[in-house]
Amino acid sequence: MSEIFSHIDILEEKASFFLQRTKVLQGNIANADTPFYRPVDLKFEKIITQQVKLKRTNPKHMDPFPEVETRIEKVEIKNFTGYDQNRVNVEEELAKLAESSIMYKTLLESMKKEMAKLKYAISGR
Repeated sequence: MSEIFSHIDILEEKASFFLQRTKVLQGNIANADTPFYRPVDLKFEKIITQQVKLKRTNPKHMDPFPEVETRIEKVEIKNFTGYDQNRVNVEEELAKLAESSIMYKTLLESMKKEMAKLKYAISGR
């Protein structure tokens, strides 16, 4: 998209990650009593090159931010094992769920504010 919406695109990408992570964590909590269940979590990796643009003055200079694709990786949590070989720690999963929900809501509010700025700019007041 254009540069006008680049901030919103970044916020949308992160918000969708936290929504996916919330669903995965809810699945872990739902399977807390399932024998031999292995909890999973999502890991988000990205170097944000859109926010920092550096100019190369010499072609021999190294690129400070090489292009890296966004990766959402599903990782298995290897922590503790209960009597039924279930590795879900409900308190830990609830804490992660709260963190993920807060981040999602915060990103949505940021997106609303960015849209309000654009609406204000378009209205010409």
